[in-house]
Amino acid sequence: MPTNLPPEYFAAEKRYREAKTIQEKITSLEELMGTIPKHKGTDKLRADLRRRLSKLKSSAETKKKAGKHESVFHIEREGAGRVVITGPPNVGKSSLIKVLTNANPKISEYPFTTWIPLPGMMTYENIQIQLVDTPPIVREHIETELMDLIRNADILLLLVDLQSDPLQQLQDTLQLLIEFRIAPTCIKRPYDENNRISTIPSLVVVNKHDDTAFDEDFQVFCELLEEECQMISISAQTNYHLDELKSMIFKQLNIIRIYSKPPGKEVDFTSPFVMKRGGTLNEFAGKVHKDFTEKLKSARVWGQGVFDGQLVGRDHILEDGDIVELHI
Repeated sequence: MPTNLPPEYFAAEKRYREAKTIQEKITSLEELMGTIPKHKGTDKLRADLRRRLSKLKSSAETKKKAGKHESVFHIEREGAGRVVITGPPNVGKSSLIKVLTNANPKISEYPFTTWIPLPGMMTYENIQIQLVDTPPIVREHIETELMDLIRNADILLLLVDLQSDPLQQLQDTLQLLIEFRIAPTCIKRPYDENNRISTIPSLVVVNKHDDTAFDEDFQVFCELLEEECQMISISAQTNYHLDELKSMIFKQLNIIRIYSKPPGKEVDFTSPFVMKRGGTLNEFAGKVHKDFTEKLKSARVWGQGVFDGQLVGRDHILEDGDIVELHI
């Protein structure tokens, strides 16, 4: 039996999908349930949403009870990906996250100003990416939970100070990470296959390239660096190369943005669906709604490698910026 859902349902469902916190999801889901007409055709849908609401409320209550014991190193994931910034003291981690995100870390010329991780959201075009500032990584102050946070990053920014022996700083950071079985992708040394190694996509960020007087220092650093690292020099003080850094982060996350076009309506370019590169039309349909993978009858795509409105199959590989119209 058809559900005959009103337009208010799909608007509320979009707000529910975009909700970040558990409480926001609960509020949005309650609103969503209020838009569904009550008849036999919606019984299954309403039952499914009631189960979701029950789980969310249970999760919120559990989190509330456990909140007092939660580690400061536990940070909820948000946005299209998580980027963790790490490095020795005074290389400018907090300055970088302040200029790139909405976070407001304490900044000082003295070392060890940051003692706990601090997240912030970086805007890249029409998506948000989570950046996490972390305490300095030095042998005398190693926190196991900090290493766990680093291990769960989608990308690791290895920050060094161009004006203060950046090569030694990078080598010290890499050595400590290796000791905790964390291998940034720029390291190509052989490892014992019996040891579990967490390989993390990484980017070496050379900070404090504040003016052209430091061009030669950066060139020398590049020549001395033995590892074949993806690298960029920046200045958190002058904003040098910060847009390029954002672009490199986006590319290294290996994600694409797909826009949903309801039949007969305009495309909303403000809230794309985010998928891993190589994702298929069938996977996208499941992101829009879990039932769409079963009910999907046809789909049209506007974008790369297709003519406008081309009919495609479930296994069609989507590209960044594609517009998809699903028919069920």
